[in-house]
Amino acid sequence: MFTPEKTVSYENLVATAAHGAMRGKPPVEGAVAVDLDIRLMVPMSWSANKRAQALEGQIHPTKKPDADNVTKAIFDAMNGIVWGDDVQVVRLSLCKRYGATPGVTVTAREVA
Repeated sequence: MFTPEKTVSYENLVATAAHGAMRGKPPVEGAVAVDLDIRLMVPMSWSANKRAQALEGQIHPTKKPDADNVTKAIFDAMNGIVWGDDVQVVRLSLCKRYGATPGVTVTAREVA
């Protein structure tokens, strides 16, 4: 299997952030619930009115990256850090939207 360099770089960035968030705690051993908030940059070419609509959630980002590809990269990067393996994720909530600051916020918690 081949993983593109861009994906490897992104996974390394996520892994570094995950290590920091875990603060030395061991990976979760049980079931995990994950919330992903994916924020994409509003195209600079859009008018001020259209940009405002996008930031208010009136226009949705129906463009790349695909939400499932972002999820896969993040989950793969967090293997062995946040959980042993991403098969432990039993609940997933995902939002893909435009945001003033692009990025992804990941919240993972053990399911009781």
